[in-house]
Amino acid sequence: MARSPISLRLSVAILVLAALPVLGGWWAWKGQGPLQQEATVLVKKGTSINQMADQLEREGVIRSASLFKLWARARKLQLIRGEYTFSSQASLSDVAGKLRRAEIHYTTVSIPEGAHAWSVQKRLKDFVPEEVFWTLWKSPRLARTAGFEGAESLEGLTAPATYKLHHAMEPEEVMLMLVEAFRDQVRPKLEGGVLPPYETLILASLVEKETKLAEEQPKVAGVYKKRLDLGMRLQCDPTSLYARWISGDLRFTAPLVADIRRSHRFNTYAVAGLPPTPIAIPSPTAIEAAKAPLAGKDLYFVATGKGGHSFAPSLKDHNKNVGVYRKEIARQKKVARG
Repeated sequence: MARSPISLRLSVAILVLAALPVLGGWWAWKGQGPLQQEATVLVKKGTSINQMADQLEREGVIRSASLFKLWARARKLQLIRGEYTFSSQASLSDVAGKLRRAEIHYTTVSIPEGAHAWSVQKRLKDFVPEEVFWTLWKSPRLARTAGFEGAESLEGLTAPATYKLHHAMEPEEVMLMLVEAFRDQVRPKLEGGVLPPYETLILASLVEKETKLAEEQPKVAGVYKKRLDLGMRLQCDPTSLYARWISGDLRFTAPLVADIRRSHRFNTYAVAGLPPTPIAIPSPTAIEAAKAPLAGKDLYFVATGKGGHSFAPSLKDHNKNVGVYRKEIARQKKVARG
């Protein structure tokens, strides 16, 4: 017997009504979310599911914290600490899936060879507040972790590398990553030199700041080692700059007469021997040069003005090289003026 039109319409209406909760749930889960633009959410250590759900709703990433909580408990979600980036109009499904897969957003930060404390601080400023950085920089515990208990700072005790960081990391955790990399990658390479390991590191930092040319580094190390053996002052220009900076004058310019004359324990024009700590992060080639300085007669060197250095065994020969350097600089200035 054929159903009447009224009966048919009633059946369709019942089916639609029955489907509405299902369709509503599907839309709440898969439909466009409320975000108007890309947003970043930090999942800090110890964050609970309830806290995360409320935070996501409060920051406008999702519409329903309750629905997120139901899903998270059903899936036994384990929140992984990190920094998460969500695109505009990301669905609740998208948000939940990214958290479940721990799709953490990382920022790469490069700490290069030759970097000193102020350069490292600048590169880490988005992850380690400045005041916290300088406190951690003098942490005995971190120095001990690096392998040099008693070092007064972390200068030279961070490995040159590219690090993957996120903003949910604690500042001390970031610094620990750098010194652990040094301990594992650099510390073992300091053994077996003509000087103890920490002194090798200090000498290598001086060599690194004097020249980037790998073929010159053993010669520079040789000059400094010979001066150490003779009790001569090293007269290393980069140490006079380091003394300026550590005194609070952060002009990053060439050394001035005032820098060379400054009475400071880091200024090797003013004091004998090596400075108390490294003055930068040395490269592997500088470390090898400091481990095995080239033995020879040279006691002096000066830049050529063309990218390298001229070496000399006597002050008389050195002064000649200085004259050649000055003429080259004068020539270059004349050419630049046209």
